[in-house]
Amino acid sequence: MHYETILTEVADKICTITINRPDKLNALNTLMIGELIDAFDKADADDAVRAIIVTGAGRAFCAGADLSMGGGTFDREARKDRPPVPNGPDGKPDLSHDAARDGGGRITLRIFDCHKPVIAAVNGPAVGIGGTMLLPMDVRIASSEARFGFVFSQRGIVPEAASSYFLPRIVGISRALDWCYSGRVFGAEEALAAGLVSRVVPPDDLIPAARALACEFTIRTAPVSVALIRRMMWRMLGAAHPMEAHRLDSRAMFERGRSADVKEGIMSFLEKRPPHFSDTISGQMPALPWGEEPKYR
Repeated sequence: MHYETILTEVADKICTITINRPDKLNALNTLMIGELIDAFDKADADDAVRAIIVTGAGRAFCAGADLSMGGGTFDREARKDRPPVPNGPDGKPDLSHDAARDGGGRITLRIFDCHKPVIAAVNGPAVGIGGTMLLPMDVRIASSEARFGFVFSQRGIVPEAASSYFLPRIVGISRALDWCYSGRVFGAEEALAAGLVSRVVPPDDLIPAARALACEFTIRTAPVSVALIRRMMWRMLGAAHPMEAHRLDSRAMFERGRSADVKEGIMSFLEKRPPHFSDTISGQMPALPWGEEPKYR
């Protein structure tokens, strides 16, 4: 599919999504929100895609929201490119309406729900939504030229894209507040020390490193097992008690234990050969009690 703000390419079972507004440092606009969500929808639905890499064109990953509207950038009532928020019975804007949702949150929630491993290859500045977009991705690899900034306090707004959920879980509450209170921009080594990224590599090594990692996740693994692992790990971050994980584990083990994949996984190990898993996410993903996703309200 042709997109205006992103590029997509599938090769060797890896879908690479490249944010592609290099003349604007890949700043996010309304069109990009829909295109990123659509690209994840298509990659998720394609059984030939086993992993997803997200990177940026040119010298930035994503420098944040497009500020070309000036002071009205974050004023929803001034944005003609966004659906209007209707008034409620009290005559005030109905903030429970779907039109009131934060666009960055739509992106991160879609990534959160993805069935495939998602790897960020951060090639340059990742600021504002460029930083918060990274948080529901599974692994973040940074170029030595990458910079990060949760700059919301310096723009008079607040962290968005559900980052108040994701960021403290990744780096801890104190570091998350340090970065968000100050809004300062920091380098790849500080991001590495805090656990925001798992590796810092020279710029020319970034995409090869991301692709090598994607291959590690996919070459000898069962697609349905990887999809379940991703969903189980992310969902259990918010569990109130380990019994929730035990209940989910038990059902997943029961379903996978009788699958064609588990027979192949065991026999390939015993026969000392590479496995050839046949189950697909579209065909054999078990329906487990994930809990009802909360509605926006």
